[in-house]
Amino acid sequence: MANTYTQLYIHVVIVVKGRENLIIPRFRDDLYKYISGIITNKNQKLLAIGGMPDHLHIFISMNPDMKLSDLVRDIKANSSRWINENRLVRGKFNWQEGYGAFSYAKSQRDKVIKYIMNQEQHHHKKSFREEYIDMLKRYEVNYDEKYLFRSTE
Repeated sequence: MANTYTQLYIHVVIVVKGRENLIIPRFRDDLYKYISGIITNKNQKLLAIGGMPDHLHIFISMNPDMKLSDLVRDIKANSSRWINENRLVRGKFNWQEGYGAFSYAKSQRDKVIKYIMNQEQHHHKKSFREEYIDMLKRYEVNYDEKYLFRSTE
């Protein structure tokens, strides 16, 4: 769009279905590269990606030419297919339905990147459940806890 200027920083959280610990070190870096490629091919910019075996944090500089829900759908669908086609997990890999998304100002960018890149150290202090509920509360997002961490969908 001509004469359109934006600065949109979005932190996305996606969770492995059933919160299973399936994102293992053996293929984690390749998964991150694959997701980076999806984001780049959608004309968006990846700022950081990191996580734990049961969830990922993705920080994106978004262009307004794509809906966030479409981008997350494409990330989840294509990365699931890639994991399954390469038989990187036993059984079938799926992401949990839905996602979390939080916007940030440019002044917070470095702090968010550091937080995402240091997930392992962060989770020595706080569980993912505590972390996620804290984020929802901090951003005043209405939620129903019974839908946050379902093991079956």
